[in-house]
Amino acid sequence: MKKDDCIFCKIANGEIPSSTVYEDDEFRVILDLGPASKGHALILPKDHFRDVCELDPKVAAKILPLGAKIGTAMKKSLGCAGFNLVQNNGEAAGQTVFHFHVHVIPRYENGPSIVTWTPGKETPEELAKTADRIKSAL
Repeated sequence: MKKDDCIFCKIANGEIPSSTVYEDDEFRVILDLGPASKGHALILPKDHFRDVCELDPKVAAKILPLGAKIGTAMKKSLGCAGFNLVQNNGEAAGQTVFHFHVHVIPRYENGPSIVTWTPGKETPEELAKTADRIKSAL
């Protein structure tokens, strides 16, 4: 299913040109127009899913292997030392286009900090309470 007013649906299905690095029947992988690092790519399903919560399980099962394939190709071709697979859900999490996608971000030695945070501190009791709240919602 495609969504007529979705920019990523249009890109994924070839209606809008992109720098495509991979394509098959279900996905198009493009270079990001605002890259975090050289080679930053986006894995776009050709079908529309708003976020990971709406993602079809059969499509979801193919995302990590595809991310690994793209990341491995980046290491070979671009000489990056590693890569991040990043997936944002909801505006508060940094999602700006509401079509499920995964960022594949090459990481270079001595490159900029991209996906980092300062670890917080929680007591074992606080962790147990939080775990119980999450478990009760499953």
